[in-house]
Amino acid sequence: MFFSTKALALPSLVSLAVAGPTGHNAIFRRASGTHSARQPACTVNSVSSASDLSDCTSVVIEAFTVPSGKTITIRAAPGAVVSQTGAITFAKTTASGPLLTIATTNVTYDGNGHNINGNGWLYWDGKGAIGEGKPHPLVKLQEYGTFQSFTVLDSPAHAISVGTTGPSTIQHVTVDNSAGNKNKLGVNTDGFDISASDVTLCNNTVINQDDCVAINNGSNILVQYMTCVDGHGLSIGSVSSGDSVSNVIFRQNTVMNSANGLRIKVKADAENSFVSNVVYDGNIASNISKYGFILTQSYPEVFGKAGTKAPITGISFTGSTNSVSVASKAYSVGVNCGNCQGVLDFTGLQATGGRGRKLVAQGVQIQGLGPN
Repeated sequence: MFFSTKALALPSLVSLAVAGPTGHNAIFRRASGTHSARQPACTVNSVSSASDLSDCTSVVIEAFTVPSGKTITIRAAPGAVVSQTGAITFAKTTASGPLLTIATTNVTYDGNGHNINGNGWLYWDGKGAIGEGKPHPLVKLQEYGTFQSFTVLDSPAHAISVGTTGPSTIQHVTVDNSAGNKNKLGVNTDGFDISASDVTLCNNTVINQDDCVAINNGSNILVQYMTCVDGHGLSIGSVSSGDSVSNVIFRQNTVMNSANGLRIKVKADAENSFVSNVVYDGNIASNISKYGFILTQSYPEVFGKAGTKAPITGISFTGSTNSVSVASKAYSVGVNCGNCQGVLDFTGLQATGGRGRKLVAQGVQIQGLGPN
């Protein structure tokens, strides 16, 4: 039996799905009102001033530049409100990353629209992760809370790593690596890499050259109202040995001008791993150059020898119709299963354009694709 969206009925996910952006703002206003009278207040305007924030219940980050070799960790008192009033800029650095870590329990982090600038153009060489000296991720989210309203600009490699430890909402965040499109120099500039549970992404925008979102490990994850441009689309994985991804909803996201629209990728040698209960609801992917939807258990190859020790179950397109349209040389749907179980339910998918479908899926029932 496939799970319903009610199966993911964590309080944070339900309130978000029902209330939408207005609910977010209301939640944030309540959180801000709860904390606004607390003291003491602290100011961060240098590396040294960020070194001990453990007693600070209110933190204001003013504009400043982080010199080479240095990183920043915001570890304030539990329940703290952290607000940017200016940009955090990282000089070209010898540090390996993460360059900025937000590690405050039950934090409300509000960037107020300001940048976290990695100066990626100083590093981009078209080689991505195999190139020299690219710090990543630029931002690491730890502990848990609400993170909102900032722009990660020009990350040298991966932009935001989500390793939260409790229910967390990330909203109204932009990853802007559009400058990396010039001469194809920006590579491996992932938007959100998630290895965490109980996470909601909502109303975020990613312009980059790799995965918009990559869920590598975790459960109870809602990704909705995202806009993804120029990258590799919305991904589960790549899933490695010992990792699992379950109970995920992708809802009403838009993917444009990307290599893939929607993707599930499991490494060929993965074991003691699984992917289960992934729902696609009302997503739109357009001008896709490789695969509108791709499921593969042979990563990093797409149609190599598929692994069998990391089963995939409960993949469904349901609710509002999902629409993918692909370029002339692309495939609308690709499936390469070594161990897919039950039914792959494509009832709620409308896939058009390109060379049609490419399916290698013995032993699993494929439902709802219709004529090729």
